[in-house]
Amino acid sequence: MRFDLSDREWGVIEPQLPPTRQGGKRADDRRVLNGIFYVLRSGIPWKDLPSRYGPHTTVYNRFRRWAKQGIWQRIFEALQQQHPSSVEMIDTTMIPAHRAAAGAEKGDSPQANGMKPRRSEPHGAVARPNVTVSATSTADCAGSS
Repeated sequence: MRFDLSDREWGVIEPQLPPTRQGGKRADDRRVLNGIFYVLRSGIPWKDLPSRYGPHTTVYNRFRRWAKQGIWQRIFEALQQQHPSSVEMIDTTMIPAHRAAAGAEKGDSPQANGMKPRRSEPHGAVARPNVTVSATSTADCAGSS
């Protein structure tokens, strides 16, 4: 399937997983991981997980349990060691956007075009509705009673 792990990916991830619990048989880790990745990549709710991945509660509970145990961190670290360039993240809070990122020309400013800079409304201010009442529509309403 589209979101399922390849044999190569599974080979890197499998050694990072916790050993099988004693007692009851654990659901197939690869199938559960494929279900977790399906939900995370597609953005669907856990309850809408296709049945081929098993019960959605099993998949969700495994996701949460492994998060608490630090299993996901181990998986990411193993992937990073195997392929350092594949795990790159950008924190957009640290990268200010330039005016040109919104389509402005270089050196283009509102003042250069003879326009006044626009100011946004103060936080919490209620914007006035942009409505024009027609005199004919008011007269029509008054005459129809």
